[in-house]
Amino acid sequence: MTTNIQSKLPAAGTTIFTTMSALATKHEAINLGQGFPDFPMNEELLSLVYKSMQDGHNQYVHMCGLPALREGLAEKVHSLYNAPIDPETDITITPGGTYAIYTALTTILQPGDEVIIFEPAYDSYIPNIEINGGVVVAISLNFPDYKINWQLVKEKVNAKTKAIILNSPHNPTGSVLEESDIESLRDIVKDTGIFIISDEVYEHLIFDEKKHLSILRYPDLFERSFVCFSFGKVYHCTGWKLGYCIAPAALMKELRKVHQFNCFTCNSPIQYALAVFLKQKEQYLQLGSFLQKKRDYFKTIMQETKFIPLTTHGSYFQLYSYENISDESENDFAVRLIREAGVATIPVSAFYKNAVNNKVLRFCFAKKETTLDEAVSRLLKMEMISGIG
Repeated sequence: MTTNIQSKLPAAGTTIFTTMSALATKHEAINLGQGFPDFPMNEELLSLVYKSMQDGHNQYVHMCGLPALREGLAEKVHSLYNAPIDPETDITITPGGTYAIYTALTTILQPGDEVIIFEPAYDSYIPNIEINGGVVVAISLNFPDYKINWQLVKEKVNAKTKAIILNSPHNPTGSVLEESDIESLRDIVKDTGIFIISDEVYEHLIFDEKKHLSILRYPDLFERSFVCFSFGKVYHCTGWKLGYCIAPAALMKELRKVHQFNCFTCNSPIQYALAVFLKQKEQYLQLGSFLQKKRDYFKTIMQETKFIPLTTHGSYFQLYSYENISDESENDFAVRLIREAGVATIPVSAFYKNAVNNKVLRFCFAKKETTLDEAVSRLLKMEMISGIG
C-alpha cells in the first residue's frame, strides 16, 4: 500500500526567490532579485560572536531569548517609539522575522478565520495563513503608488476577520505607512477583536526623511498586536536568521506556548554578541541614510536605461516598470533578463495570489556599487533596454 501525504499547501510550489536564484546561478547572472547584501558586515560584530563562542556561550539560553538582549531591545524601542515594553513578558527572540510572523498566526488562527493581507505581499503570508486553516482575504494596493484602499478594507471586514497583516516599509514596493493610514486602521479595528500582525523587519531602512510609524508608537493599536522584527536586515547578516516579536504580555504568553514546542530557543553566541553590539545606536540610526545613498546611486545609473522607477521610501528594493521596453509578462521578461542580460530580478506578479501583470520588476539595490555598475552595464548591452541613441 502506498502511503500518501494530503498536502496542507497543495497550491504551493518552489518560491520565486529559489527559482530565480537557481536561474541566476545557472546563467552566471548578477543576482539583484533576492534581498541580501553582498558587502561585508561589521567586523566588530563578527568578533563579538567569535568571542562569545570562545567564552563558552554555546549552550541553550532562555526560551524567550537572552535576558540581556531583551533588555537592550526594550530600551531601544522605548527610545525610538516611546513604548514601555517589559523585556520579561513582552519580547521573544525568534529564528528570523518570518518565523515570528508564522508563530503569531499559528497562535491566533482557528479554521475558517479570515486574515486581510495587502498585495503585492511578502510570499510567506499566504501559506502561513493557509497552513493554519485560515482564509486569505487579499486586497490589492493601489497601483502605481501602492497605497492601501481603506474603504475596501472596511467592506471586507466581517465577523470572521481575525487579523490584518501590515508591512512597513513594504516588501516588495518600498511604500511606507502614513499617519492617515494609522487613523484609518484605528477606525476599522476599534471595538473589534481583530488582531494586527505588523511586519517591521525594514524599520531602519527608511528614506527621504520619512518616519517609521511602528505600531509600537500607538498603545491602542499595540494592545492587539504582534510586532515582528529582524536583526538580519539591520546588521547585514540575513543568513543568521535571528529576529524577535514584541506583543503585550497576554498575547505573548500564548505565542510562547507555540514557540517553546517548535524552535524553543535560538542561536546563543549571536544573542550574546548582539546584546553588546546593540548599545551602539549609530549602527542602526545611520542605516537609512546608508541605504538611501545606494538607492539613489542605483536610480542615477539606471537613468541610462528605458526602465521607469516607481516611488520607494524604504526597504532593500526599488521597483521599475518596463512598459517602454516589452509587452511580455513579468515572469517571462524576468527570465529573459537572466538569460540574455545576465541580471536577475523578481517579477512583482509573484507577490500576488493570482498574478497581476503591471510590467514591474523588483531590483535589490543593497549591493556594492561595483555590483550595481556591472548589472546596469549588462542591461545596457541589451539593445531594447538602452535609453541612449
